[in-house]
Amino acid sequence: MGIQKISTALICLLISFSFSQAQLLSSEVVATFNSAYDEQHPVLSVDGNYLFITRSNHPQNVGGLKDPGDIWIAHFNGAVWGPLVHGGSVLNDRGYNTVIGTSPDNQQLFIANHVTTSAEPAKTQGIAVASFNGSTWTNPTNVSIPYFHTRSSFLQGSLSRDGQHFVYSAETYGTTGVEDIYVVSRVLDSWSEPKNLGTTINTSFQELSPSLNSTNDTLFFSSNGRKGQGSFDVYFSARLDDSWQRWSVPENLSAINTEGRDLSYVRLKNGDALYTSTINSDGYGDIKLHLSGKPEIKDTITVPVVVGPPVVSDQLRLKGRVLDAKTSQGIAADLLFTSATERESRKANRGLYEVVLAGEQTYHVTIEAEGYISSYQTLNLTENKNDVLEVDFRLQAIEVGVTVNLKNVLFKQSSTDLLPESKEELDVVVSFMKTNPKVKISLAGHTDNRGVHKDNVKLSQARVEKVKDYLVSKGIAAKRISGKGYGGTKPIANNDTDESRKLNRRVEFTIVKN
Repeated sequence: MGIQKISTALICLLISFSFSQAQLLSSEVVATFNSAYDEQHPVLSVDGNYLFITRSNHPQNVGGLKDPGDIWIAHFNGAVWGPLVHGGSVLNDRGYNTVIGTSPDNQQLFIANHVTTSAEPAKTQGIAVASFNGSTWTNPTNVSIPYFHTRSSFLQGSLSRDGQHFVYSAETYGTTGVEDIYVVSRVLDSWSEPKNLGTTINTSFQELSPSLNSTNDTLFFSSNGRKGQGSFDVYFSARLDDSWQRWSVPENLSAINTEGRDLSYVRLKNGDALYTSTINSDGYGDIKLHLSGKPEIKDTITVPVVVGPPVVSDQLRLKGRVLDAKTSQGIAADLLFTSATERESRKANRGLYEVVLAGEQTYHVTIEAEGYISSYQTLNLTENKNDVLEVDFRLQAIEVGVTVNLKNVLFKQSSTDLLPESKEELDVVVSFMKTNPKVKISLAGHTDNRGVHKDNVKLSQARVEKVKDYLVSKGIAAKRISGKGYGGTKPIANNDTDESRKLNRRVEFTIVKN
């Protein structure tokens, strides 16, 4: 079903109404938008007449039950809210689709991720903009953001009410942990490069679903990397200057946080707020309304009994999901957690895992699943203050064209000598290729742009050969591995600072045959 059409006359009639947002939305109304499916990321249009949400794994989604999320829309007709209806194939494909905001005049709809005219997800990344023609939305146009990149399977964030800033969470090169929060701003008719908000905001774990208040000086976001009430809590922080790097210490928004996953908090004009929570939900997550005149809502929350192994004060219970990076469906996987003092293995049944660790150590995590590219990740728990921590892992299916960045494969400066810690991730690649003997890969070596171009190409090629030699020495046939050094010709970030140049110095592999 597409978006409900409205006539020009009706639009004029709607404009003549002077309802406040407090009159437009109530807890009873919001409750009608929830279902047995997962409701995510509520966004109210600037005029308050449209509510956009993302609903995952619904049979009406473009990709059906395997679709990770489509845009659904409810309309206020001047008196009552209509039901949520599917946003149609103009706004949705088989990938993850979500709205990040509307323009101040409500004539443009901003969508996270690029879109495609086919039913398949777009392969490029960024945002897209659809225009309202008086009765429906036009085909969205993709917008380019310089050096935009995320390894996350979904992009969530929020457009500021004035349309000048887009804050979002992404797992990319140089993130502090998994997903970090970034900002891009309008510069005339284009967008700036992404800027990481820094370590006051971002932790070594996940920061998700950021949004700004109406004056762009307060950031709301969810995190599982701080001492909170549950797996993901909502926090807020004041922006201290125009650099977007200086922030007040984030504070827990205790009025709404629970032992569940509390995400996507967005403040409305009248001080109320929309957010999502897994506590007392019809499905995995429901939309909730926090009324500004009711600062404490704990009396409406039933705290569930948490069933799990006992945890003593110096231990950490780590739990989460292993998900398909495209569909967000849980997958069966084997996980291995290793540190300087312990080694724990677990199986993710239907995508769910749980393990008790000593805590306050650095752990290396290997995740393997049939039909997926093995992943090697580092969890730094040395500054963790939680007794319970939730971390999800996403695996990419084995498909031709999929590229993996070997983040832990490092070399001595200006050398082809592998650092000792590189071998652990390379051994995961070896295991993956032995388990999948038909897979062939192409290695790619990259440097920053400093120095002489031909020397950079020569060095990156030599590093590719070094990685290939290591894999071959472990029993992988040389004919299964090709490679090329590109020097500094394919940057993923600018080369203006030491930190951004570090992101460009990398080794990747791409599946070329499955």
